[in-house]
Amino acid sequence: MLYTLGEPFEKMVQKIPKTGVKHIEVVDDGEHCLNKKRVEELKEVGSSCGIKFAVHAPFSGVNIALESTYLLNTMLKRLKESIVNASALDSEMWVLHPGARSALSQFYPGEDWVRNLESCKLLLEFAREHGVKIGVENVMGSFLLKNVPDFQRFYDDIGDEIGLVLDTGHANLYAEIDSFLRSFPEKLAHVHAHDNLGQTDQHLGIGYGNINWTGFSQLIKKTSFNGIVIVESVEHLEESVNRIKNLLN
Repeated sequence: MLYTLGEPFEKMVQKIPKTGVKHIEVVDDGEHCLNKKRVEELKEVGSSCGIKFAVHAPFSGVNIALESTYLLNTMLKRLKESIVNASALDSEMWVLHPGARSALSQFYPGEDWVRNLESCKLLLEFAREHGVKIGVENVMGSFLLKNVPDFQRFYDDIGDEIGLVLDTGHANLYAEIDSFLRSFPEKLAHVHAHDNLGQTDQHLGIGYGNINWTGFSQLIKKTSFNGIVIVESVEHLEESVNRIKNLLN
């Protein structure tokens, strides 16, 4: 439901029955921050429509690799609240952005990587206690986990318990969609599907950028992936959902 993030929560909920899909990913941020009342509302709509949910963790202004212990603990508290709400929603997946380099990173070389690992381990354990599956998304820019070498190092350091959320649009900025699928077929837990022209994160409709979707579908079918593919386009939604369905069926 990323395409509705600028709208009031109630308007987003009203659109859920019209989506024609089996899974919805709710963004726990901005106008759509979750709370107990909203979780119950979503569960009611989901039950009536046969829809299950995934939850995208808060990401605006969130950095789980910050040097400041005070600020980091505040962010982790917010993320734990999100996990609790995801658990109450019976979420199929809780999607986390990795930490990022900050203005202080140059003064504390390697500290952001350590903080990111520690935060991921803490959130993984908390999610496990609440029966929630957690996945880390490949992002871009100053984020610590954006390309295949980053994730290879990450999994070497942290182990295999956190799934990979493959974001096709972000991976396309580094021309690494195929590399991700070939490098981490067993770790692939969740997919964000959207398109771009390889320069900026445009969240275009499927087929409106330069991603080779036929190649993507052929590679993902060779993996053991049986998770959810979420269309994260902000335009041409119905067309994009139908294209993904046709490609993966």
